[in-house]
Amino acid sequence: MRKALVIGSTLLGAGCATAPPPAVPVAPPIISTSGLERVLGHDAHDLVALFGEPELDVREDQARKLQFVGPICVLDAYLYSKNGREPVVTYLDARQPDGRDIDRASCVAALIANKKR
Repeated sequence: MRKALVIGSTLLGAGCATAPPPAVPVAPPIISTSGLERVLGHDAHDLVALFGEPELDVREDQARKLQFVGPICVLDAYLYSKNGREPVVTYLDARQPDGRDIDRASCVAALIANKKR
């Protein structure tokens, strides 16, 4: 009988344990494309016309990365091809020359201004 009470109270205590709170889904961060209209969706020819010759041009399968460097920032433009069409920019990454983050639209504007000089 004593054994049954110990087992019963153990099971009862286990039932009272608090469950972890349910996981709350986290929305992905919203990445603004404001100020990037002159770059996103454009091909390599358009980028060269806008920024000048890239410092780096890497091709792999249907993907291409063009890197443009100015005194204020470094811009990596990632171009992808769909259905055999000309690759276009689908994503941009920007950083200062020392690696710190910089706003992508600010980098685009700085590179355009630098080319006009």
